[in-house]
Amino acid sequence: MNKGLIVAGGIGVFLLIILMNGCSTYNSMVEKNEDVTGKWQQVETQYQRRMDLIPNIVKTVEAYANFEKSTLVEVTNARATATSIKIDPSKLDAQSIANFEKAQGAVTGALSKLLVTFERYPDLKANQNFMALMTELEGTENRIAESRRDFNLSAQGYNTYIKKFPTNLWAGIFNFDARSYFESADGADKAPEVKFDMK
Repeated sequence: MNKGLIVAGGIGVFLLIILMNGCSTYNSMVEKNEDVTGKWQQVETQYQRRMDLIPNIVKTVEAYANFEKSTLVEVTNARATATSIKIDPSKLDAQSIANFEKAQGAVTGALSKLLVTFERYPDLKANQNFMALMTELEGTENRIAESRRDFNLSAQGYNTYIKKFPTNLWAGIFNFDARSYFESADGADKAPEVKFDMK
């Protein structure tokens, strides 16, 4: 009889340890997953900051009648497309991140064309409001690069955690899937250099 109680007690302790491990692992996975979601929201916030700057830049540039209208239209259209893409942070997959990056890349390309053409307009280069906007844009591009890096580091930490044994067993039971990384084109990991010749 005592032997049966010892065995039952041992099994109970073993099950209790497994249950406690499962609870602890589940909570850690939730925290790491939420951190990835939070980092993605920071990526979106920084891109939105850039989107918010664009109308002011376009408005300032439009005051210069000779400025290339097609460039302004391209910037405005790229912005409209990029702001129409909404991603549910809990459903980040490689395809949705790629679509987001493609739209943001179009904005970056259009802004680059605008910055190249602006060099031909000395009056625009002398406009203090425009230069202040360009300085803000430069800072925003740096924040975008930093937030993307933070997102990838968070996703890497989460993915590594859920792939380790025995966490991978709990991740499978509780349906915690790996998160996709923010992968961009070669050279896109560096913020565009936004510098202006003030001469």
